[in-house]
Amino acid sequence: MAAKNALIARFLLEYPEAVDAGRAHPALNGCEEIRWSEYPECPATLPLLLYGLLDPDGAAEARRVLTNTMFGIAEMNPAMPEVLPFLLRLASDPQVPERSGLVECLATVAEWSEPIDPGDEAMVLWFGSDSDHPERERCRSVFAQHASVVAMLPELRSRSTAPTGRASTR
Repeated sequence: MAAKNALIARFLLEYPEAVDAGRAHPALNGCEEIRWSEYPECPATLPLLLYGLLDPDGAAEARRVLTNTMFGIAEMNPAMPEVLPFLLRLASDPQVPERSGLVECLATVAEWSEPIDPGDEAMVLWFGSDSDHPERERCRSVFAQHASVVAMLPELRSRSTAPTGRASTR
């Protein structure tokens, strides 16, 4: 957790104006109301990265830090289902500076949200069972709830193989 906090602190030092860039964007309404720190390995300052995604100078770095904060080697952060609606709304806005990077991130989330076949011992060993990672099902639910937004993202749809709009499996 200390490394994630240090990444965010460094981002804020390099791009102090990024915090104000996205505060008024309607896609991020409510992001400060979520108790991010109640999720394991999720920094309380996560909204600052979401705001940074709207800063023309800091957007690429905000996305990089957000990705490093929300993904581990073989799992995504349990808070991803809470972050996902904000990312979907931002990616649907063509004015967002790092939009293509957000679409790539969303495709990764979709892929990592795919269920793990309990009969595939290697996959269960590497990625854990679905019962150990309820965030996968919760992310699939968020994608389903925001199907109209996903449908507007041709880049995400073109990476999918299923009519549900989910990206192909790992």
